Amino acid sequence: MKIGILGTGIVGSTIGSKLVELGHEVKMGSRSRNNEKAIEWVKSVGSDRATQGNFAEATSFGELIFNCTSGANSLEALRQAGGVNLQGKILIDVANPLDFSKGMPPTLSVCNTDSLGEQIQREFPQTKVVKALNTMNCKIMVNPRLVRGEHDVFLCGNDFEAKTRVTGILKNWFGWTEVIDLGDISAAKGMEMVLPLWLSLLGKYQNPNFNFKIARGF
Repeated sequence: MKIGILGTGIVGSTIGSKLVELGHEVKMGSRSRNNEKAIEWVKSVGSDRATQGNFAEATSFGELIFNCTSGANSLEALRQAGGVNLQGKILIDVANPLDFSKGMPPTLSVCNTDSLGEQIQREFPQTKVVKALNTMNCKIMVNPRLVRGEHDVFLCGNDFEAKTRVTGILKNWFGWTEVIDLGDISAAKGMEMVLPLWLSLLGKYQNPNFNFKIARGF
C-alpha cells in the first residue's frame, strides 16, 4: 500500500520505518521537499520504498495518511497537504495538542470542550479521521510486545468502516490484540487528555515502556 506520513519527528520516523519493513511504500512529508530529517530518514531506512516530499506530495501519494506532526502545527500542516488530497482518505491522527510555551511539562493547547481530532475533522469534513495511537510511546505503537501482558490501544472516529479498517491495521500490521473503540470523534477529547497523566507516569518511572489496561468487572 502507498502511505503518506506527515511529520519528520521520532513518531513519524518510527511508524514510517515499520511500514516500510512491512513492505509498504511510504512517503514522508514535511514543509519542504528537501527537509533534512526526511532525507536522513530515507537514508537510514535504506529502501527504495521510502521517499520524501512536501506535505501535499506525501498526502497525494498516500492511499492512507498518518498525521504525526506536532499537535500545535497539525492544522497548518494539513492545510498545506490540501483538502483535495485528503478527500475520501483515512487519516490516522496520532498527534497530541501539546503546548511547550511555558516549558516542561507541556500543557494542552485544546481540551475539555474540544480536541485536535475534532478540529481536524471539522476542517476536513470529507476526510475519514480516526484518532489512534496517541496514548503511548511511539516504539510501543508499532511493537506492543515491549510492554508485558495485555494492554489497550484506543481509537475513535465518525466513520465506522474507517475505524474497522484501522482496527485491522493495528492488529495485523502492528500486533495489537486489544483495540477499544470509544465511539465518534468527540472521544478524542478524553484520549488527548490522557497525556498529562502519561507525562506524570513517565516522570515517575523514567521509562516510556508502559501503557494502559482497562480492567473490567463484567
